[in-house]
Amino acid sequence: MTNSSQPAATGKAGDFDFLTGHWKIAHRQLKDNQWDAFDGDATVYAALGGIASVEELRIPSRNFSGMGIRLLDVERKLWADHWVNRRSGILNTPAWGSFTDGVGVWDSADSDAAGATLVRGVWDSISSDSCRWHQALSRDDGQTWQENWVMHWVRA
Repeated sequence: MTNSSQPAATGKAGDFDFLTGHWKIAHRQLKDNQWDAFDGDATVYAALGGIASVEELRIPSRNFSGMGIRLLDVERKLWADHWVNRRSGILNTPAWGSFTDGVGVWDSADSDAAGATLVRGVWDSISSDSCRWHQALSRDDGQTWQENWVMHWVRA
């Protein structure tokens, strides 16, 4: 999100109900300018009357697991999307976002060896049996984006 851009305050209880259940996930991740494909699975639970969604993601081939914790700030009508992986056990600073017209967008600031980065996560293509999450990075304050991770979810 650029400095002048804020997420739409459209969040409401139940926005993540589509994600509740068991999933098989086909991942594609960009590493060193090459796309790497691998499989994973997830289990997602809704809680607190739809203002919380907890996801356990597992990628056995990478000996990796993590947890997404999504919480609705009811007053602000925005979702906080937190992440913690098993390796560190540290809950990250959340990305803030919401859904508009069936597409959810979450932006956050990050940095790495190359400098400041904006990170955008998007939920789209949502149906009763599938959805997609994809992530892109911007190093020019949101002028251009480079997709670096795509997850195609299919209900197990």
